[in-house]
Parts: sequence; structure tokens; C-alpha cells
Amino acid sequence: MNLTIITKSSEETKNLGKEIGKLAKPGDLLAFYGELGAGKTCFIQGISQELKVKDYVTSPSFTIVNEYQGKIPIYHFDLFRLNAEEILELGYEEYFYGKGLAVIEWAEKIEQLLPKEHLKIDIKFKDRYQRTISFISQGDRFNNFLEELNRIENFRD
Repeated sequence: MNLTIITKSSEETKNLGKEIGKLAKPGDLLAFYGELGAGKTCFIQGISQELKVKDYVTSPSFTIVNEYQGKIPIYHFDLFRLNAEEILELGYEEYFYGKGLAVIEWAEKIEQLLPKEHLKIDIKFKDRYQRTISFISQGDRFNNFLEELNRIENFRD
């Protein structure tokens, strides 16, 4: 299943992230795609707020993965600066198949390593403020996930 939503501000993007946070479960993996500055981290901040993370969530550009504690652990990856060999050395399996929520910025760098079941989230600039956010389900878990998201009236045009 695929679903596309347009947000009209960074606040709407963050609020959409909060809705995703309500649906997220331990063991889920969200793979983010999009240009630099498209709103991936903003979206993840919304997820983190909903999951009651107390820390300020930033892109882990220099630490590669940040772990946050909330209702469920969040493992926030930023693969922007990594090459394929460095990614393999991360020990990513414990995060991807663990008891938390894995969120990965620049997921295109590791598509071949992603679990069969995950949710692709592609964020594109529509204009300076608006974003087109496409959700692409990979597996039954995320078909159900997107059906639930589609029921939320706030984000339907």
C-alpha cells in the first residue's frame, strides 16, 4: 500500500510524525528518503515527541546513531556521511531487529540491508514550506499501519 500526504509547514510535518509515533511498535523500522533539508529530522522529532522522548532530537550526523528513551527506545541513524563498508561495521542488526523503533535517515545507502518488513518514507520539497510525503509499505505490518494512518482526518485533503 502507498499513501501520499502533503504538509504545508514544518509544524504539520512534525504533527504527522506524531501520528506515526502513535502507530509505531517495538521492532518497527522507518526508512527515510529525501534531499538535505527536506524535513526528515523534523518528522522524526514529531515521532519522538509522541513517544515521550525527553531529549532534544537532532540529526546524529557525527555520531551515526543516537539512542533515545521514551515509551519505546528509538534508534536514530543518519547515514549521510557513511560509505557501505562503514555501515556494515555498525552492528546495525541489533538495532534493526531489536526491541525499539529504528528510524534511518538516508536509507537509500543501505536498502539491501533493510528488513523485509519496513516503511519507506520519502519526503520531497513541494515549495519552500510544503512537503510531499510518500509512504510505501514493505510488508503486511505496514499495510495495516498505512490503513490506520489514512483514517486520520487531519491529513486528508
